[in-house]
Amino acid sequence: MLRVIPVLDLKGGQAVHAIRGQREGYRPVHSVLAGSADPLDLGRGLVSRLGARECYVADLDAIAGLADHGSVIRALAGLGLSVWLDAGIATVADARRIQDLGVARIIVGTETLRDPRELSAIVEGLGHRGPSCVLSLDLRDGRLLGGGPAVTELGAGALVTLAWKAGIRGFIVLDLARVGSGEGPQLGAARELRRGFSEAELVIGGGVRDSADLSALAEEGFQAALVATALHRGLITSLEAGRSA
Repeated sequence: MLRVIPVLDLKGGQAVHAIRGQREGYRPVHSVLAGSADPLDLGRGLVSRLGARECYVADLDAIAGLADHGSVIRALAGLGLSVWLDAGIATVADARRIQDLGVARIIVGTETLRDPRELSAIVEGLGHRGPSCVLSLDLRDGRLLGGGPAVTELGAGALVTLAWKAGIRGFIVLDLARVGSGEGPQLGAARELRRGFSEAELVIGGGVRDSADLSALAEEGFQAALVATALHRGLITSLEAGRSA
């Protein structure tokens, strides 16, 4: 089964509608799941209306190096959600700082990662009892984004190999240009990753439109998809999609 992982993008204390990674233009989300853009209202809607057990949270303020939404994230975890958190993690110190928020998975996004060698330090720093680490290959129109030249020069394939050696087994392939676009997911990089790392947990993000897209992703063998717009608009109403016969 392919899991649908709902996404909440947080900015200025509200959940916002992410479109193509153009964050300066993000506005509060309008959702069928709640009557406001309050993240906790939406979190409750995810749990009560969709039976959500997981939630991907992008703390856009933390990613930008501004304030963070620590108390909100802790409260979302308190709803019983296994929170996957992207908060601009680039070092082991960053990862340790958010361990006490009750998150289940810590996302290291290439967009903010400056030194690929930090991946092994982050995994070791979190330890076996801490949240597990997930590497997000952040793309724009298929091009790898990096927090520093060392990331982009290394390239996606070598970066994933380095992450795998460090003990990371979960990977997100997220094309920011497809987020909120309604154009469907871009799968070239994800397919290449799957060929080289068939045992990895692969999560697709950006552009998922409807149940047909979910069925196609399930058929290809991906484990999960990040979805925001289609859930908020009521176009997807189930958090599971089975592989087609």
